[in-house]
Amino acid sequence: MQIHPALPLLALLAFFSLAHAQVIDGQFPVASNLKAGVAKIDITPTDTTAIKIVGHVRQVSSVRDPLRAGVLILDDGETKAAIVTMDTIGAWEDMVKLARQNIEQETGVPAANIMVCASHNHSGPGYVENLRWASELIKKLTAAAKEAAGNMRTVNIGYGEDHIGFGINRRKTIDGRAVVRLNSEGLNDPRVKVLRFDDGKSLTPVAVIMHAVCHPCFFTWGDKGSQPYPKGYPKMTADFPGEAQTFVESVYDQKTSVMFMQGCAGDIRPNLPGYPYRCADEADIQWAGRDLGGAVARAAALSVTREQLRKRASFYQIRVASEVVDLPGKEGPVPSELMAMKVGPFLFLTIPGEPMVEYSFKLEKAIADRATPIIVGYSNGNIGYIATEDAYKVGGYEPNMSKLKPEAEAIILKQLGVLADRVVGDVFESFSKHPKDLVKRAAEEKTRLQSVPTVKP
Repeated sequence: MQIHPALPLLALLAFFSLAHAQVIDGQFPVASNLKAGVAKIDITPTDTTAIKIVGHVRQVSSVRDPLRAGVLILDDGETKAAIVTMDTIGAWEDMVKLARQNIEQETGVPAANIMVCASHNHSGPGYVENLRWASELIKKLTAAAKEAAGNMRTVNIGYGEDHIGFGINRRKTIDGRAVVRLNSEGLNDPRVKVLRFDDGKSLTPVAVIMHAVCHPCFFTWGDKGSQPYPKGYPKMTADFPGEAQTFVESVYDQKTSVMFMQGCAGDIRPNLPGYPYRCADEADIQWAGRDLGGAVARAAALSVTREQLRKRASFYQIRVASEVVDLPGKEGPVPSELMAMKVGPFLFLTIPGEPMVEYSFKLEKAIADRATPIIVGYSNGNIGYIATEDAYKVGGYEPNMSKLKPEAEAIILKQLGVLADRVVGDVFESFSKHPKDLVKRAAEEKTRLQSVPTVKP
């Protein structure tokens, strides 16, 4: 068996790092094979008066806060990957394809290893509806990727969880059918998952990824009880994910880059009572942004205490698998890209639309203790609502609006399990050193990188 010459030194550094994992004068040792670079960029349209707001269609006259995108590039010494996050309503298929192509050309990250995620912001522009802005978006994502690739540094990853209090289930079954109702007894996921990427040179992380579950639709159509905005908030905004990003970046004196990932929020929305709910105002968005931002700041701060530092890995292998599956649709097959990306112990599983909250719990249960799962909706595609099979029995907005048939759930869960097996690396086929298995896996990986999953809109 051949041993990589850098491994003994890496192992020694890792041992030293773990044995002395504490902060001294604001610094701590980082011994890792992982490098990361990050950049954020403003993607707000230049002329908002000509922009069509999607999600909840309305006219806006100005901008409350900027829409932003972030690009995080990761390199384990053998494999490169990238995560793109955006303050947009969706990750449109055309946009994903172009962004991947451009980022690959600019950075060398294989297009097949690029995850593109949207916050599902309901107060921003549409891609198809605003083609001039769409062209600018691709250029800005490419520029951010180039900047990220230019500031790579050795990092390790801290992880923590906290919770938020502003999300609520919006479905309630009454007399055998689902109605729109703020349902405090309905299934919800208030957890906030936080990954911080540190170079150890200070207590300020290089980058932070926060993952939470709630529709960013605070500033939506109102009702007669929603004065002064019965027609919806008249400004463009990144909603609570943008407010939370700003909050956490201010905690670190604007010296870190914070990125937001949306979870399975198909039936989770802000708890704003009304008829059936009201449009938010400035007090509401500060409440939500600081609730999420505070949760992220708490989890991030805890994860650099010496006890938590000792738990950090020193070896982070990047593995990616993805596949386009034809999900059964009401009007024919719906091509959908599913992805698994593992970075050390952290497993991202992506779904290209609006999965109901139950998906996250079912997938996490299936993964059990094999990895730390992070289930990401609204990524690598934009197929709309993804209801559970049980939801179709009582109807309601999500299953009625979905393009899919009830049996799509079983296919999604099964295929994501298959992709997880490929990247987690604890099933025989994924780690066998038999020559035939090595050749087979090498061929499969070559094919995957050469044939990027493409969904035709």
